[in-house]
Amino acid sequence: MTTKVKTLTHFAVLDTLLVVAACFVPAASHLFAAPLYMLNPMLALMLAGILVGRDWRNALALAVLMPLVSCLVVGMPTAPKMVCMMGELAVVAGLFHLFEYRLGAVLSVFAAIVAGKVVYYAMKALILAPATLVGTEWWIQLMAVALWGGLFAMVYNRVKK
Repeated sequence: MTTKVKTLTHFAVLDTLLVVAACFVPAASHLFAAPLYMLNPMLALMLAGILVGRDWRNALALAVLMPLVSCLVVGMPTAPKMVCMMGELAVVAGLFHLFEYRLGAVLSVFAAIVAGKVVYYAMKALILAPATLVGTEWWIQLMAVALWGGLFAMVYNRVKK
């Protein structure tokens, strides 16, 4: 097998696993009666895709595929929120790639996640009614950003060495 075929096979397997995992999150939420969406699991899965795949183009593909497939297969997120999530995840993937070598992994991931959240809420304000703008408490969102950003930065720096 050529290197290109191995790489494409690697991405196909990785992306399939991450998209399937994204579809299981709503089911797990119902099974455990826990609002797992509050922890922003698709962001965590996309960051895992960046860690394992190390290709920003693949991360952009995941940013579109995970919410889309989950919406089509499981019905969550709803179509309007799916569009907002795609925007958020695409911004995170793109900005992390753009900032990575300028700011380092730690600052890049946090800047990208915060910018992604700004885009998510801006899109949500345009697409959905302002009354439903914030569904998760801000402190929970900040904890999720700290959790995923911190874990990503730790693992990214270890894998990079």
